[in-house]
Amino acid sequence: MAELGLCSRREADEWIARGWVQVDGQPATMGLQVGPQARIDIAPQARGHQAQQVTILLHKPVGFVSGQAEDGYQPAVTLVQAASRWREDRSATRFSPQQLRGLAPAGRLDIDSTGLLVLTQDGRVARQLIGEDSEVEKEYLVRVTWQGVERDVQARFPAGELARLRHGLSLDGRELRPARVDWQNPEQLRFVLQEGRKRQIRRMCELVGLQVVGLKRIRIGQVMLGNLPQGQWRYLAPDERF
Repeated sequence: MAELGLCSRREADEWIARGWVQVDGQPATMGLQVGPQARIDIAPQARGHQAQQVTILLHKPVGFVSGQAEDGYQPAVTLVQAASRWREDRSATRFSPQQLRGLAPAGRLDIDSTGLLVLTQDGRVARQLIGEDSEVEKEYLVRVTWQGVERDVQARFPAGELARLRHGLSLDGRELRPARVDWQNPEQLRFVLQEGRKRQIRRMCELVGLQVVGLKRIRIGQVMLGNLPQGQWRYLAPDERF
């Protein structure tokens, strides 16, 4: 079911437990082996349950962790409150504390970074953004220094090292996918990645002698951070797609 894009694995388990899934006309059971020719039917209740799930776009500030609380730092989900909803959010969805149940980050954004963080109850969204086969782009603006140089870093930084950032680096013994890396201005790089290893950009920069002094994610797929204020959130609009 997850491979067909019908739901997440966790949702599949829940739907089977509730009797909302049939295979070839018979109720599905946990662990049932299903062949490629099998007919899978999903009850309307499951579709209704899925339709109520929300996806939230948060402009995460520095000092909040993406997932569970750690080392005394609060998780970003604590910022999702009625009072911090962006006043320009055009979604007709009304906020309810029930929407916080199962709301989880679909991707990392480390404690020292700001920008667009996706929080979702929808396993299909999570799979699209962080599944093993995900190719959704993430775009970042990264302010850097090099060997103590803080101004006009672009003029001093070797072109060969910029080429290595684009392709040729490895982390944890695994080669990184090709990335788009260009100068946004003399002190800031623009990264476009299709993967999200832990602290990936910071570690990439360290490998070529750059020090990151500011990192902001501005886009995930086709969804832009835009004018969403820091510390505020909005719903993913019905017509928006990653």
